[in-house]
Amino acid sequence: MRWREWTSGHAAVVLSFAVAVLSVVTGIANIGTTTVAFGPLSAYVPEFVRTTAGFTGTLTGFLMLVSAFGLRRGLRAAWTSTMVLLPVTAGQGLLQSSELSFPLVGLSAVNLLVLGANRRRFDREMDLSATQMASILAIAGAQIYGTAGAYALREQFSGMDSLTDAFYFALVTGSTVGYGDITPQTDVARLFGMSALLVTVSSFAVALGVLLTPAIEARLTKALGRMTETQLDLLEDHVLVLGYGDLTEPILEELGLNAADYLVVTPDADKARMLSERDIDVLTADPSDEETLRRASVEDARAVVVATVNDAEDALAILTARQLNPEIRIVAAANQTENVQKLKRAGANTVISPATIGGKLLVRSALGEAGTEEAAEELVQEDDSYIEE
Repeated sequence: MRWREWTSGHAAVVLSFAVAVLSVVTGIANIGTTTVAFGPLSAYVPEFVRTTAGFTGTLTGFLMLVSAFGLRRGLRAAWTSTMVLLPVTAGQGLLQSSELSFPLVGLSAVNLLVLGANRRRFDREMDLSATQMASILAIAGAQIYGTAGAYALREQFSGMDSLTDAFYFALVTGSTVGYGDITPQTDVARLFGMSALLVTVSSFAVALGVLLTPAIEARLTKALGRMTETQLDLLEDHVLVLGYGDLTEPILEELGLNAADYLVVTPDADKARMLSERDIDVLTADPSDEETLRRASVEDARAVVVATVNDAEDALAILTARQLNPEIRIVAAANQTENVQKLKRAGANTVISPATIGGKLLVRSALGEAGTEEAAEELVQEDDSYIEE
């Protein structure tokens, strides 16, 4: 089980974030360093290559962060870009020839293997709207316009001699930084500079609004107590808690103490919103519905726990879960003692009657049987919130 956790799709996403952060940190640390070169390529890598690998490694790290966020959404394009970037980060780590960069090489190699093994987990197509595509093309077009125009008029600018200078001018103009090291010398160049400023700034402003809208919608979705489809697609080896009742809070606390991944499925929107505000994964839907349990990845779950205040609804949820995953372990709590066998016939592996257990403990404690009070304290974990006044 531990091996499965370390090689899961979730682990691939976490490793990608780790590689991205490490690439940025090591890149910054190695920019302009004068430390003794270290590693198998140290004797063959010139100093300027080491410095260049430092700042390009930082840029690659930021690109890896973007890809990692895409992996979190389950995007196939993000998987492809990450698989391309990982060898790049490893290569940059080798070229930096520093003791600081070799953890980056090792982690990149491990991430490449884990990500490759979880290819099927990242199968969601990038669903860009026509507006989003247009905004991306607008940014690219504005940058091309600024670069090509500046290069064509390079003789009318001071400090502009190459295509790199033209691209630099277009970028700092569009970002409104304007360092002033490249300046127009004629009226034509000034008019072009103003047009480039208007085109690039407006395209960046529109694109930011359009491209950030999905992220804002995701935050609103969480605030409303729902999970996105991409988050649901990445679920695996988790515990499904079907329904929300009086016993759910102790269940969630115990799952948290055991560091188990879990998803609560409840049709109650208010309860779902409350759980979401506590950063608990929750799906607002009918727990006895087949489509709901498919969305909750019941096929990849490790167990199902059913414990609400309604035994009839619990039986339907158990039947549906057992039908979709005949091998999964299902544990249920029966509010009425007479329903224990019914829930077992519905498909539960284990059915517990809290009322029966509590009654037996109370009687044995009243009769002074040894060990009863210790057993009761262990069950409630000395938490008075579990004991009704």
